[in-house]
Amino acid sequence: MNIFAAMKPDAVYGSVYDIPLDKLREEGKKCLLLDFDNTLGPDHATKPDDYAYKFIDKVREAGFICCLVSNAKSGRSAGIAEALGIPCVTYAHKPRPDGIFRALKLMDTKAEEAVMIGDQVFTDVIAGRLAPVYTIMVEKYSRKEIWYVVLKRPFEKLVRLIGRF
Repeated sequence: MNIFAAMKPDAVYGSVYDIPLDKLREEGKKCLLLDFDNTLGPDHATKPDDYAYKFIDKVREAGFICCLVSNAKSGRSAGIAEALGIPCVTYAHKPRPDGIFRALKLMDTKAEEAVMIGDQVFTDVIAGRLAPVYTIMVEKYSRKEIWYVVLKRPFEKLVRLIGRF
């Protein structure tokens, strides 16, 4: 896989709520692997808000299982996952696919049945593509981000421009 192919998600949506869950089910997807920071909630939040709770309810109603896959420290992400009532893989080491593999094992799911959903090319998308699972990139939840993510966004914008996504 060339470097640009590894950075291009299978689909891009404005938010998690724009993702066509019925279509994913028809394609044999059963498990959603979810980033949290700026995907399901504000960057570095310590608890989920209504946006995350409602999405998890929507996912369950559509018949999916899901797992939080986060690079964040175990205490914060585990607390968020527990509040949402879903399993969690912490210290996922994205963009390496290790955390995705751990989540697939935890969820007893094959890669072809899973979808990685996140807001960043250089973590979520690359990890998912290397796993290899179907990848969906969503626009960031809010404009507020930690400094090291802010530094990556111009490069991400360039990759998106080159890759036309």
